Parts: sequence; C-alpha cells; structure tokens
Amino acid sequence: MSLARACRYIGMSRQAYYQQCQAEAAQQARDRQVVELVRQTRRRQPRIGGRKLHYLLKQPLACAGIKMGRDALFRVLKRAHLLVPPQRAFHKTTNSFHRFHKHPNLLKSCKSVAQRPEQVWVADITYLPTREKCVYLSLVTDAYSRKIVGYHVHATLQTEEVARALKMALRARQSREQLIHHSDRGIQYCSTAYQRLHAQHGLTCSMTDGYDCYQNALAERVNGILKGEFLLHRPENLEQARMMVRQSVQIYNRERPHLALQYKTPDAVHRAFQRSDQADNLPCLTVNL
Repeated sequence: MSLARACRYIGMSRQAYYQQCQAEAAQQARDRQVVELVRQTRRRQPRIGGRKLHYLLKQPLACAGIKMGRDALFRVLKRAHLLVPPQRAFHKTTNSFHRFHKHPNLLKSCKSVAQRPEQVWVADITYLPTREKCVYLSLVTDAYSRKIVGYHVHATLQTEEVARALKMALRARQSREQLIHHSDRGIQYCSTAYQRLHAQHGLTCSMTDGYDCYQNALAERVNGILKGEFLLHRPENLEQARMMVRQSVQIYNRERPHLALQYKTPDAVHRAFQRSDQADNLPCLTVNL
C-alpha cells in the first residue's frame, strides 16, 4: 500500500503524517539529551529521585533549550527504565536490654525543636556488609541542616568505636549553645564512656521510648539515604568501606538537595546560618522528630 493511500485510509494527510514523524523524531532526540543528563548526574548520585533530578537539571535543560516539567521528566525516566525502585531491609543493631540508665525523650512533646544548626544532633548505628564480613556505620546528623557532622565505620559495636563519630562532630562544632544529643536506647549510647563525653562537652541526652524507631526517624532516614542512594556496591573490606562512606558523605552534604531544605544542600544551610550576615535570609525550617 502506498503512503498516500494509507493516509487516505486513516483519514490523515501526508503533510500531517510527515509533521507527526518530525515531532516524534524531535521528541526522541530531546529524550536522549535528557537521559544523558540524568546519567551524568547519577554517576555521583546513583539513586537520586525524580523530583531532585528535576531540580538539579533545570539549568542544564534550559541551556540545551529544553522545557520539561516534573511529570514529563518522570515519563522520560519511565520509558528509559530509569525510575528508582524502593528498597526495604531491616537489620537490628540496637541492644536495649542492659543495666545502664536510659534517658527520657526530650523531643517527644515538641514538634518543632531545632531552630538552628547545632541545637539537636541525632545519632544512630547501621550495618554495612562487605565481602569479608559485616561492619558498622555510626552517624551523627544535625537535625536542622540534615548535615552529617560525624561518622565512623568500624568492625565492632564497642562503645569506643561508636563514640568516634560523636568526637568527630564535636571537633567541628562552632557554637557553645545548648545542644541535645538524641539517639535510641542502645547500650553504646547509654554506657558510662559515652555519657562521659556528654558531660565533658555540656550535651543534654535524649533517647527514644522503648523500640519506637519513628522517634529517631531523621537518623534512620539519613541511614537509608546513604545506603539506598550511594553505598550500592558491596565493599571488599573495612578500608574500602571507609573510603566509600567518606566519599558518599561528602556528596550527600555538598551536592544532594533536600526537599525539607527547599532543595538546598545540608552543607549550604549549615554554613549559611553560621554567617550572621546571611542568617536573616534563611528559610523557616521545622524538624519533626
């Protein structure tokens, strides 16, 4: 069947057919450009989601002369099989059955506690499998800026190893205002050695009630971001795990935009608040813990 006869059969002119072909070719070329920009971004942030991608790609897309909304970007990602599937896993690293004193939850009755950086720190421990054995990652995160202020990868769950993340955060601390350290009721956080650090640096201790992980949701969320978006390949050993975590924390703090921070990075929010001449320009942020 000739093209002219086929067009008459479906009620379309040849001009309309050629215009449709040109439009489809232009869309495919545009989609290829978008996919390449997405792949470039995901070389450093492999599992970054669609909304954050749309924010990060606004400027590159504009430079390429492409106007694309969020829903259109999602359709391109779906056609290219680039949507990020969710990952769920649970491994218990908390031992709450111990003789040490368990502190009350100071954040339970307050919906919006952190009004500035270095006012509330949340801490947690998560597992990190390697090809040799399972190691552990201790994190301390600022509740206001979402910045990881302390971290350490260690082979055991000894208190001395877990405390190195807090010591790292304390070395970089700028303010001497009241600071709440919030964690679960794990034996490491309740131990005498860890509580001695609180006393030495004037920290106020806060802990979850029982086994409710939602009372330390921010710390759990940061754990999930690092493991679900950055630490995708199993390291060979402890040293490689430490290198991968160091690189991932740097990208998370400096490059990954946060929805809760109005698409700013944790490092930008943290540094901006410390400069008094820019403090008045910060967005009003609240932290639900």
